[in-house]
Parts: sequence; structure tokens; C-alpha cells
Amino acid sequence: MKEKMLQSKPGRFLSLDVFRGLTIALMIVVNTPGTGAEMYAYLVHAQWFGFTLADLVFPSFLFAMGNAMSFSMRKMKNAPEREVWKKIIKRTAVIFLLGYLMYWFPFFSMDTDGHWALKPFAETRVMGVLQRIALCYFFTAVVFYYLSEKAALIISGTLLLVYWAILYLFGQPGAELEMAGNAVGRLDLSVLGTGHIYRKDSIPFDPEGILSTLPAIANVIGGYIAGVFIQKKGKSYEGIARLLMAGFLLASLALWWDLVFPISKKLWTSPFVLYTIGLDLSIMAILIYAIEMRKIKVGVKFFNIFGKNPLFIYLFSELFYMTLRMIPAGSGLDTFEWVSERIFQVVVPGPLGALATALAFVLLCWSLGWGLDKRRIYIKI
Repeated sequence: MKEKMLQSKPGRFLSLDVFRGLTIALMIVVNTPGTGAEMYAYLVHAQWFGFTLADLVFPSFLFAMGNAMSFSMRKMKNAPEREVWKKIIKRTAVIFLLGYLMYWFPFFSMDTDGHWALKPFAETRVMGVLQRIALCYFFTAVVFYYLSEKAALIISGTLLLVYWAILYLFGQPGAELEMAGNAVGRLDLSVLGTGHIYRKDSIPFDPEGILSTLPAIANVIGGYIAGVFIQKKGKSYEGIARLLMAGFLLASLALWWDLVFPISKKLWTSPFVLYTIGLDLSIMAILIYAIEMRKIKVGVKFFNIFGKNPLFIYLFSELFYMTLRMIPAGSGLDTFEWVSERIFQVVVPGPLGALATALAFVLLCWSLGWGLDKRRIYIKI
């Protein structure tokens, strides 16, 4: 659905749009590293336990979605209940379906006899990034339509503690937090089956599984509450200071919790949630100070382009990347590999070449966003 929008809205914070755009840009960099050399370690997800910059990207987008919801929910709270539920269910279904279709793409595959056939449903991943976004949006919207911010905080804390208990109660004894024995993977395998989950790790395991979506809801709730606070305190030193203090306290609590319940993006552990929310609060405070108060313009327009059509640009980046990986370019390389290894790795060999390839891809995606923004076209998903 397309609709014309004004460049800015009353009460809107440019820093929040830049934050969202920054997460999309980094998400594309992380998802499309160049081939022919290893990417820098901090732009690659931690193998299991631990934390890298790449691990911050997805929870930050959920946090940014919560920020945006803190503005849109003000209108929804005054709307008839039936209309609100219709809107929530429709948006949830559209985002979830787009995520599923993205993993089903290109819908057809060639069999051993050289004939084209419809890619079977039994081999299509059900959960994923957009699917998690859809489910987190649904639960957060329902929570804030009916309940207060205080109640939402209590729900978040309860989710994190209950998730901790579930992993230890229903995981394989002695291997509760291991990839092969955790409750997240066991539930996905029993409900979805091997064919419907992520299969590109050492064993079939979905980092966006059903159970691990529960703690991810807290990332959105955290972003929502931060958005409400920012609207109230606005562009003030007091507000910035309180955001920084809250970020420091949450990150510190997460590192303490990490001693007994390790930080893990793939398991989306409870301390991982607190740590990412803490970092996002700090980053948000810095952006508000730099953009809203100091009026710094460097890089603002670039990231704001991503922030205006975030889900559409992300979806385009994934489909475009998959398309390039399917087009042969000779010498056993696909088109993306050929560009990365025959151009970028020749000019700047090693990890820098892999990063340069990803950045070039980001610029291609940005050009699409720039074209849409120039025509004031904003695609709401």
C-alpha cells in the first residue's frame, strides 16, 4: 500500500527515524557479506554464546519498531476495539506472509530430470525475521491497547524469567543451553519439523524459533516505553541523562546475569534482551543529543532514507541478494560472488573487500529508498 506523507510530522523525532534507518543499513551489511574472504569478526554473529555488533542489529530493529508504535498507538487507543483488532491482525498477517514468501522465493526449483517444479511447502522455512517482527508487533500492540506501561514492564520481566525457567525445565538434562538439546530447538522440531526450520547451521536450528520469540517481545516493549519517555521528556539534558543511566543499569544487570545465564543471540536469552535494550537506550540518547539538540546533519539524510521505508527496503535487499546468488556468471561463480571476488577482492583484498562488497550492496538498496523518498512514496507494511 502506497501513500503520500509529509517530510516530517508534528512531535516526530528525526533521531528515531535515523536510529531505525541505521539498523536497516547494518542489517543489510551483516546479511550480505562479500565472498572470497572472511568478514570482520564484529560483523559476523557470535557462534553461540557471546556478543558482536552483528548481534545488536535485529533486536535494535525490534526496539525501533516499539519506538514507532509509541506514536501510532496514541490514535489506536481512541479507535473502536473492532477496528483496532482488524488493523493489528491485518498487519500481523501481511508481515508474516511476506516473511514466509521471502523464504519460499523463487517458488520454483529444478528437479533431477531438469524439469521445473513448484518448491514444496515441506521444504519452506516457516519462522524467520519478518515472522518474528509480525508476532512481536501483534503481542505488543495488544498489550499496550489494553494495559498500562507499568503492566507492560511487569509482563516483560515475567517473560524473561519464565523463558529462563522453560529452557532449564524442558531442555535436555545437562545440555539445556546447547544447540542440540535446548527447548527452543526441540519445540521447533516437534511442531514444525526439520523441513520448516533454518538448516544452514551445524545442525537444523532456527534462531528465530517459536519459543525464543517470547523474550523478543520485551525488546519491542522496551522500545515502546522508551518512545513514550522520549515524547514526554523530549529534547532535554535530563531526558538524555536518564536514558543513559537506564541503559547502563540494564547492560550491567545483563552482564551480571550472563554469569549464570549466558548471552546468546541465537537462543535470544533473557540477558541478551536486557543487554541489547541497554545499548539501544544509550545509542538513542546519543542520537537525540547529536541530532535534536546539537543539530548535527552528517549522515542524517542517508540513514533517514532507510528509516522511511524500512521493511520494504529490507525485503527488497533479501530478494535482490537471493536473485543475484541464483544467476550464474561463469567460472562456477554466481553474480554476487563474481562481483565480490573479481572486482572488490582484486581492488581491496581480504576482509576489507568483503565489507566493501556489502557496503556497495547497501548503496544499491539506498538508491531505491532515495528514489521512493524523492517521489514521496512511503510503502507501509
